[in-house]
Amino acid sequence: MLERLREKGIEELYGDRICVCASTCGIAAGALDVLKELKGKAVGCLGLCSAEPLFYVQEEGEAPIVYTKAGVLGWFYPWEFTPLNVTHPKLKGHENYPRLRDHPFYKKQVRIVLRNCGIIEPLSIEQYVAMGGYYALDKALQMDAEDVIREVKLSGLRGRGGAGFATGIKWEIAREKKGEKFVICNANEGDPGAYVDRSILEGDPFSVIEGMTIGAYAIGAERGFIYVRYEYPLAAEIIENAIELARKKGFLGDNILGTDFSFDISVVRGAGAFICGEETALIESIEGKPGIPRQKPPYPTESGLWNRPTVVNNVETWANVAVIILNGWKFFASLGTEKSKGTKVFSVVGDVKNSGLVEVPMGTKLREIVEDIAMADYAKAVHPGGPTSGCIPSKLFDVEIGYEELAEIGSGIGSGGMIVLSKDTSMIDFARHLSEFSKSESCGKCVPCRLGLTEIYEILNRISSGNCSEADIKRIERVAKVVSVASFCDFGKLVPNSILSILKHFRDEFVRG
Repeated sequence: MLERLREKGIEELYGDRICVCASTCGIAAGALDVLKELKGKAVGCLGLCSAEPLFYVQEEGEAPIVYTKAGVLGWFYPWEFTPLNVTHPKLKGHENYPRLRDHPFYKKQVRIVLRNCGIIEPLSIEQYVAMGGYYALDKALQMDAEDVIREVKLSGLRGRGGAGFATGIKWEIAREKKGEKFVICNANEGDPGAYVDRSILEGDPFSVIEGMTIGAYAIGAERGFIYVRYEYPLAAEIIENAIELARKKGFLGDNILGTDFSFDISVVRGAGAFICGEETALIESIEGKPGIPRQKPPYPTESGLWNRPTVVNNVETWANVAVIILNGWKFFASLGTEKSKGTKVFSVVGDVKNSGLVEVPMGTKLREIVEDIAMADYAKAVHPGGPTSGCIPSKLFDVEIGYEELAEIGSGIGSGGMIVLSKDTSMIDFARHLSEFSKSESCGKCVPCRLGLTEIYEILNRISSGNCSEADIKRIERVAKVVSVASFCDFGKLVPNSILSILKHFRDEFVRG
């Protein structure tokens, strides 16, 4: 069956076609008008969001040429960004045009998670298979579940939602439990500036479905859930349609690919609460309760959804799984640092020339992302991963991207929403913005988080009007430390990091204020 689907997908991918990048970022830039005018096919985001709307034209036998409003951006082979070990037909390149991978934005990227985004039509299962999709699931179903988990463990894959817990160990713990089990995809991405998970769901939904199916087989689950942020209507619509198509083709449901393994997925739409990105609050929400974090331990792998063993990983984590299984753990482990393997996707926004989705190997220096890829002039600081990560000043831009490396300087990878701040940015205003967001998104369950974050915001709001004393700064630091120590969940424990890092590195701005 896979070979038949692949043949049809290759016919679609390598014939005459016009494709328009019509994910949320493209639509905001007018992609639907371009789509209507050109009568083309809608694909996901190619990554360079600042150049949207993007479209490309392909004649049979030739590689596609990408166009922007300003003209030709470059040409590419449809398969050149995929790491999956599959063969592809030959296409003719374009010597008179630049190659897309030589563009500064793409040159240093290694696109594993984003391998198909902007290349395939997101709801064409045939095109997904043509690019190597579902061969990993076919391989996994012929392996012992324990061997699948072993591959993931040896690869060094860690959760891409921020905590960085070893994915294979999480699966192994759940595998050892008895009875009914679940897998969950956390797509409640809500950090300011973050849209990595949204873009994956909009551009390559089957990669997430395949990863979840492999994970379910590995731990012995028959049911999964994808929890999609309320503000992502297009992503929710696409993943719902992709699930239905996967069922029709035998990749979900009963006796998947003719085996005795059965698994299905349901989509749950959130209600706009940032706190539901915390895994136990998300589980509460799926159960129909208010999204408020639970006491840990027990952890979800022991007692999660409906008190059953549950594996929760985010979109980006699931999208890595098929690559690891099909190519083998050594491929993935060959990228990155000693403790942080593979790649990481960032949505880079702010004071940059090239904003968009950037996927680089772990171990890449932050400076390379900011200056070489995003082409930011006079960057003052970077906020790399949402309100739970610390701000990084320009003097520390040579830090390598990695869980331990960023933690050592008081920051973190977080969800990958990277905000670049220019020399003209007021760090007082930025701190006030972060504190306003954090106090608004607190679930209010515990006193330290509920009252502490509110007090920090009120002090910063007063400081932003031009009145700041040393007593104000010391009060913020004291309250922030209490919040980080005494809060119930990781949200309250980690969100003070942003404010404390700004005070540490940019204290002179507050004193002058």
